[in-house]
Amino acid sequence: MQLTHYTSTFNKRTFPITVLCENVSNAPNIGSLFRICDAFGVEKIVFSGEALPIPSRKMQKTSRATEKYVPFELINDINQYIENIKETHYLIAIEITEKSTPLHQQQFRTHKPIVLIIGDENFGVSETVLNQTDKIVHINMFGENSSMNVVQATNIALYEITKQLQEAV
Repeated sequence: MQLTHYTSTFNKRTFPITVLCENVSNAPNIGSLFRICDAFGVEKIVFSGEALPIPSRKMQKTSRATEKYVPFELINDINQYIENIKETHYLIAIEITEKSTPLHQQQFRTHKPIVLIIGDENFGVSETVLNQTDKIVHINMFGENSSMNVVQATNIALYEITKQLQEAV
């Protein structure tokens, strides 16, 4: 028998992970980020950018009310935000670069809270932000396309990170 939201037996847990969104501005993507961050027990979402659709009807349609449960913050200056947390957090960007390494080869058992940085739907994480990170990871892909939707990439990364953090306990 299929379990419902009320009968599932998952243990609620919050992981020391913040998802930092650089110019992610598509309302359905933002709603989906809330939903997936709730599912993976993310501590907080931080959004940077201008004229973000938070809240909006389109965002709320895909979030399924998870914006009420996942703490979030809107910031103006992502570089200043990173500067303020750089010493106390482990900064990981998801991006395909010459220096990025495969996500599945990383060890995410760190003594610092993790900040997972994701980028703009069209341009990814900016070079300025990439230069401030501790690690740049990518997801190996085997098709013709060299990128995937920012929410899909975040799903995969959060699965791997929380799987490792859960095993470390």
